[in-house]
Amino acid sequence: MIINTTAKPRTQLPGWKLAALAIGSGLLLAGCAGNPPSEQLAVTQAAVNSAVSAGGVEFAAVEMQAAQDKLKQAELQLHDSNYVQAKRLAEQAEWDARLAERKAQAAKAEKALQDAQQGIEELREESMRGTQPAVSPGS
Repeated sequence: MIINTTAKPRTQLPGWKLAALAIGSGLLLAGCAGNPPSEQLAVTQAAVNSAVSAGGVEFAAVEMQAAQDKLKQAELQLHDSNYVQAKRLAEQAEWDARLAERKAQAAKAEKALQDAQQGIEELREESMRGTQPAVSPGS
């Protein structure tokens, strides 16, 4: 009696296993889509607050307005249970806020540079006045 011990390669899943895999994957994806993006909204709110503190309203008004508008829209979408749209808007608002913060920081740095250059020029002029020879009225 000869027994074949070589394993037969399986190239197909039985129908019920394939169906179970498809249903499980679908439930997993549906579960991800059904979760409110509360963590993303918290991150976005923190980014907006940071941009406001950095002077975004003054130095990057357009970007700040976009961030605040998108955050409000995200909150409305969250209220309507449209979580995918809410997350997308919250992510966009976060990046708008981060851009506003960077622009505000850059504008403040530029102003500080200009102030320093002006101070240097004033010192230079003052030192030049102190080194000029005095002209006597009778010469």
